[in-house]
Amino acid sequence: MEAGEGDFSEVAERSPLPVLIDFWAPWCGPCQMVAPAVEQISRDLAGRLKVVKVNTDREPGLGQRFGVRGIPTLVLMRGGIERDRVTGAMPAVALRSWVERQLA
Repeated sequence: MEAGEGDFSEVAERSPLPVLIDFWAPWCGPCQMVAPAVEQISRDLAGRLKVVKVNTDREPGLGQRFGVRGIPTLVLMRGGIERDRVTGAMPAVALRSWVERQLA
């Protein structure tokens, strides 16, 4: 699911599920590298986790609000509060492990 400033609060911050926010941009090579892993996690953990993508080129205000300094930045929120984040491309196994630790 993609989100922007207009629907971010409803889609991400008010979600009853934990939310993985993927801050990315179309020109970002590392973002394209992690995208398949993020999509797989979204499918595998459906019902336990919501994945929200934020294109930082289109939504610079959200990137600024979250203090995103590099992309990809993945932020895990629970109850509308940031619980953890990682910046940069990660191997799929490491990304999955990080997400599952946050959900435990």
